Amino acid sequence: MRKLVLLLFLLFTSNFVLSQIKDSISNDLMYQSFTNKNGEIYTFKKPRFFEMITNIPKNVQSTFNDFGYKENLIALGGATVMTVAIIPEDQHLLEQSRILGERIGLKDFAKYHHFGPLENIPSDLTSAIYLIGNGTTPLLMSMGFATYGLIKKDYRALNTSTGLVESLLVCGVFSQTIKRISGRQSPAPAITDGNPGGDWNPFPSFSAYGKNTPNYDAMPSGHVMTATAALNVILTNYPDKKWIKPVGYTLIGLLGFEMVQANVHWYSDYPIALVMGYIIGKNVANSKIKKTNSAIETPKKFTFNVNASRSFGYNFIGANITF
Repeated sequence: MRKLVLLLFLLFTSNFVLSQIKDSISNDLMYQSFTNKNGEIYTFKKPRFFEMITNIPKNVQSTFNDFGYKENLIALGGATVMTVAIIPEDQHLLEQSRILGERIGLKDFAKYHHFGPLENIPSDLTSAIYLIGNGTTPLLMSMGFATYGLIKKDYRALNTSTGLVESLLVCGVFSQTIKRISGRQSPAPAITDGNPGGDWNPFPSFSAYGKNTPNYDAMPSGHVMTATAALNVILTNYPDKKWIKPVGYTLIGLLGFEMVQANVHWYSDYPIALVMGYIIGKNVANSKIKKTNSAIETPKKFTFNVNASRSFGYNFIGANITF
């Protein structure tokens, strides 16, 4: 029964978020506009079901282009510096995290049960935290937003639903590409092989990667990237919901700690994943929103204009009033 309650909680969390929305809405058959508290108007087009798949090439390309923006280059540069700084301390930080994890009752592995067609039903707190970054979570949230959007005919919710799926797939493209380039060993096999901080084998062959994935897939964390992207899809669509950001990033922080203490990731796997997840989530969400300012001047009751001219040697001054 506990597992069923947890599943329903994940599925309908997004419905709870949406049920609190009191934006003013104007809509027609193809577009809807929502006015946020700051006066900014978000306009959404009615999404098509398969665009969550067909948009992937465009999303990958536009995300790659976004990496070149000044603020994103600075963030990626800072993440790279932080990564290099943390790598020498990874083994020590992992050991200390495992000690703390044991003290608070976390296990060093995640175990799941089956529930019908679902295979990721957490059996304990460790598994529940790990599930935050699993692809199942944004899919369940997408289902929740889609359910609400279809019932209420809410295009913002429907675009959030498709955006969550798109961000998940785009994260998969980028995380898998970088993992196969870096070839960093995960903590569990690194400990077994006696490699403090993990071994590095850049550009492993497809067969080697497929046969022994944990030896090559630590950097960057796909779970953190996926969770961060999903959070920013929601944040971008619902900027008025201030509580989502601190709650979301707190959960991502718990996820990061849990994966280190469970010997799944090193802390240096996270900085680049966080920045890339942020860029991907914002890019996907913004691609579906047309933003305009609602500060429209109140029409005047009349306009008064004065003009001067010279004709036939005479100076003329005139005025006209337009109602």
